[in-house]
Amino acid sequence: MIVVFGSLNVDVVMEMDDVPSRGQTVLARSSRIEPGGKGANQALAARRAGAEVTMVGAVGRDAFASVATGNLEQAGVDISRVASVTAATGCASIWLEADGSNRIGVALGANAEARADQIDDATIGEASSVLLQMETRAEETAAVIRRCRALGVRSILNLAPAARLPDVGLCSLLVVNDDEAQALAGWVGARDDAASLRAAIGCDVIRTLGAQGSEAATAGGVWTVPAFAAQVHDTTAAGDCYVGVLAAALDRGMHLPDAMREASAAAALACERPGSQASLPARADIAARLRAAPSR
Repeated sequence: MIVVFGSLNVDVVMEMDDVPSRGQTVLARSSRIEPGGKGANQALAARRAGAEVTMVGAVGRDAFASVATGNLEQAGVDISRVASVTAATGCASIWLEADGSNRIGVALGANAEARADQIDDATIGEASSVLLQMETRAEETAAVIRRCRALGVRSILNLAPAARLPDVGLCSLLVVNDDEAQALAGWVGARDDAASLRAAIGCDVIRTLGAQGSEAATAGGVWTVPAFAAQVHDTTAAGDCYVGVLAAALDRGMHLPDAMREASAAAALACERPGSQASLPARADIAARLRAAPSR
């Protein structure tokens, strides 16, 4: 079972040929409203990949709350530990460009009210992994990581969006993309490759590199996993897909390099589909992509 402590948002997506510059108004080709948030996205990715998942976070008492939790509830994620608070449900504004790249602004809203004490020790103790990101208050995220450490439970931290975090080295596994790795490297005075970051902060590290694949550094060694070819349509939730599917693969007892390969296949599928949570693949689709890939 995987516990996810993190954000639940509503995404307002604008598809456009060119994003506006300062003071400019640009007409979008289309718009849509859909559930998102790094925590919810990763929880749903793990659930669709076959894991039992409990979501811990907060939403507002507004019309967006049911949108933010709808896909999770439908998929069978346990949302009983998602608090209802007076702050507005978190919201992200996503500008999606024609080449599939994006620019995203996030208002934390209710996510800033998520608290570590919404998870009891018994629930943490039942988990194979506790999965966290940086769209909740840093001190609450750090508190969950410290409790996982004390209870001997694996914590997986996706340092996204990049921000300083107390006790970051206490997590079991840190996942960063290239930009996040560069930011972290600057803070700790290290190079931005996975091995250098691991040496500097003291926990295992995965660095994802988009079309260049991903690399990992652990006590057992350093290795790289190539990306899967993809016809990119929308990269919005590809990183969240990678992290959630990685956690689900580890939950099934897979070795880390194999879990990274499964996560890479899932992320490629997510890039080929529009939307945030709508792009997250089912386990059968991931298996089919793995079977279709050239032999290693």
